[in-house]
Amino acid sequence: MIKLDRVCKNFGELEVLRDISLTVNEGEKLVVIGPSGSGKSTMVRCMNFLEEPTSGKVFIDGTELTAQNKNEMVRKNCAMVFQQFNLYPHMTVLQNITLAPIKLQKLSKQEAEEIAYEYLDVVGLRDKANVYPTTLSGGQQQRVAIARALATKQKIILFDEPTSALDPETVQEVLDVMIRLSKINITMVVVTHEMGFARQVADRIIFMDQGTILEEGEPEHFFQNPTSDRTKAFLSKILK
Repeated sequence: MIKLDRVCKNFGELEVLRDISLTVNEGEKLVVIGPSGSGKSTMVRCMNFLEEPTSGKVFIDGTELTAQNKNEMVRKNCAMVFQQFNLYPHMTVLQNITLAPIKLQKLSKQEAEEIAYEYLDVVGLRDKANVYPTTLSGGQQQRVAIARALATKQKIILFDEPTSALDPETVQEVLDVMIRLSKINITMVVVTHEMGFARQVADRIIFMDQGTILEEGEPEHFFQNPTSDRTKAFLSKILK
């Protein structure tokens, strides 16, 4: 579903991604871990051209993303859940979720609302449909953001540290929703520091540092027998 071919990304003199090649298969749950500043979020943002690579190629479902076709391709295939929720405060929860299906996918209001309620049920927030995001907790807002991503019915959902802005008490409610999503045939790429989630959900984990992929493998390999010294050092600190 996703292929990165020798992707590099520079911000001025700063080289953030260095020759990244990666394939994510249909339905796969890929978890990306690594220290802050390692390029994790930039890599995921390159997958849907929120950041355009300096060099290299990105393919979605076999089609190369370009500056010309990116809006159409991403709209058809890819949704994203951000760190900061990115909900419109002047719109109700229901209006936030139905906006893209109505405006971009040309669904009727009734069709979009039926889909919105379906996914509000998935995230356990049907009763919040007609309230405004500012009345919700951070965890509830992120669950609404996940419902919004699901309502677009795309094949891929990218998660950029979806729990990093949450209070510790609300992290688990968001992770529980994502764990449920991992059991259906959606391709998920998740940047996270939540190692318990990674162990439980990932089909494959990649570890990034200094703009490169240093190690990848199944959770059992990753947590029991990592090969890179840098991976071992990172896990020894984060798993204390």
